[in-house]
Amino acid sequence: MYYLQAVIATESVLRKLAGSTTEACIVPLGQHLWLLPMTDALFDAVTATGAPKLDGLWQAPAGVDRLLTACSEAGPVAYVEADYFGGAGTQSAQVWDAGKIVLGPLHLAEGEPSPTTGTPISQALRRLGATKGNHVDEFSAVELGRHRDTDDWL
Repeated sequence: MYYLQAVIATESVLRKLAGSTTEACIVPLGQHLWLLPMTDALFDAVTATGAPKLDGLWQAPAGVDRLLTACSEAGPVAYVEADYFGGAGTQSAQVWDAGKIVLGPLHLAEGEPSPTTGTPISQALRRLGATKGNHVDEFSAVELGRHRDTDDWL
C-alpha cells in the first residue's frame, strides 16, 4: 500500500505556507524540495468551510487553492495525491507558480498507462525543478518512496 497527500515546494515556500499552523510539519526531500504532509489534523486546519473543492483532485481540502495560489507568489508549489495497493492505483497533481495554475490538474486513473511525459507527480516535480538523473523518474529521484503513508512522513 502507498498513500500520499501532500504539498511540495522549496523550504522557504513551505515555511510561508505553514506559517503559524501548529498542525503543519515540513520534511526534506531530495533536490532542495520539501514536503508538507496533508495529515488529517492539517486538513481540518486549512479547510475553508463552504469553499469549493479543487477540480481533478479528490482529497484536497476545500479552499486550499487560495492558500496555494498566494503561496506560489514566492515560488512554485505542487499539490500531489497518490493511492496505490498491490501495484494498482491513482495519482493526481497540480502546480501553481506566480499566483497561477501552471500545470494540471493531472490525473492518472487506475489501470491507465503512464503518459510518455511521466506520471502526474513526476511532471509536477519536474515543474518544481527536480530531475530524474540516474533514477527511473523524478518521484524516485526525490525519494517520495521513502515512506508508504502520509502520516509516516512525520
